[in-house]
Amino acid sequence: MSWPIYRSAYIDAAFVPVHGGELQVILHPVTGAPMAEVMMAGPEEVDLAVQAAARAQREPALQDRARRIEMLRSLQASVLSHEAAIRESVIEEYGAPLARASWVGRYASDCFGHAADLLRDHPFRRTQGSTEVWMEPVGVSALLVPWNSIAGTMCSKLASALAAGCASVIKPSEFSPWQTQAVAVALHEAGLPPGIFNIVSGSGTQVGQALCTHPAVSKVSFTGSTATGKLIARAGVETMKRVSLALGGKSATIVLDDADLATALPMAIAVAFMNNGQACVAGSRLLVPRSRLDEIEEQVRHIVDGLVVGNPRDPATGLGPLASQAQYERVQQFIRRGQAEGARLLIGGEGHPAGLEHGWFVRPTVFADVANDMDIARQEIFGPVLCLIAYDDDQDAVRIANDSPYGLQAYVFSAQAERARRMAGQLQVGSVLINRIAPDLMAPFGGVKQSGVGREFGAAGIDAFLEPKTVVTI
Repeated sequence: MSWPIYRSAYIDAAFVPVHGGELQVILHPVTGAPMAEVMMAGPEEVDLAVQAAARAQREPALQDRARRIEMLRSLQASVLSHEAAIRESVIEEYGAPLARASWVGRYASDCFGHAADLLRDHPFRRTQGSTEVWMEPVGVSALLVPWNSIAGTMCSKLASALAAGCASVIKPSEFSPWQTQAVAVALHEAGLPPGIFNIVSGSGTQVGQALCTHPAVSKVSFTGSTATGKLIARAGVETMKRVSLALGGKSATIVLDDADLATALPMAIAVAFMNNGQACVAGSRLLVPRSRLDEIEEQVRHIVDGLVVGNPRDPATGLGPLASQAQYERVQQFIRRGQAEGARLLIGGEGHPAGLEHGWFVRPTVFADVANDMDIARQEIFGPVLCLIAYDDDQDAVRIANDSPYGLQAYVFSAQAERARRMAGQLQVGSVLINRIAPDLMAPFGGVKQSGVGREFGAAGIDAFLEPKTVVTI
């Protein structure tokens, strides 16, 4: 049986052949069978792409606000017209449930629309005291995109970079050639001037390293694991690259004792298992009042037991497969580790769900009697595994939530908005969502501690690609 081989990069507004020679087989997440191959690029393609971006950085269109808005609107329309192709690639290659995959296509388009809206009034000239501050493009930017959010992150990073006036080289994960191709075709058909964005897919050791050390790259924006983020930060030091890092998380969902459980718990489960559990913002620690522990355990078990795990194309499916065998094995190891550490298996466990023995399906799993110093409560599992942790009072909940190397996002559920806001002020995270799990995509996003450096989205996302120049006059 034959399958497609993806063997091109997108450089200077054209799809060009890759000559790296290393082929990687992509396996279908539902069946585990080969579905595609990708020929990975190398340093040669990176250099060509960076040179193209460097030429484009001098492109007059990048210097003009109105022209940049026009380009963003073109990208918005083109990506929206390819929504079906993007949705198809996300389902087939990644295993995202239909609802999630449908959202991704719309979100990818919206990123450009949001950036265009913000750009109309974004202050590139600012006055501080008697001094002018000119916000200028940082220059050629490398945009490194993770396998768990290819379409959305390619578009969100490109939208911010373009709004700021920066040409870019995008490095998507090498594990996602179909999704990368679908987005690349959509972006190409927007008809932007050559070199303003370029796309080179390859391994981190080849393409990633080359981008992070290239002397003509001024900025690196990376989304991915904390371990890889540290390597990227070190690699950029020699040329003093500006670096933004959106890294891992072990987010806490705090259900206060006055919360309406019928509303809060389904949302808590949804945010724990979002994107098949493969999300940096997943609320993978569920902190609940000890006084209500028994009823919460029963309701959580009931909600998770009702989740439909299976075919991503079925509208009833709430949880599809993980993206790869490596991720499947990682989750299985953590489930075994949780049991060995003494946590009580409330529901789920090792192995495949009944009737889904092929592919990378896992059983949605909840552990009870979890201590916050257990590995399952401290490490980012990146799968549908939830830790249920009891607390005694509000201060105890804050202490447990903050006792983590990560600080990306938190969720608080309470019938008293002001009580929840007081707690939000004590949480050491970049974002707190109160009585909701959907973020505001026009607001800054990023983490503290080992969850990252810098912010994305909204005006902060544009500023991340700008460098202030202070101009003092008489």
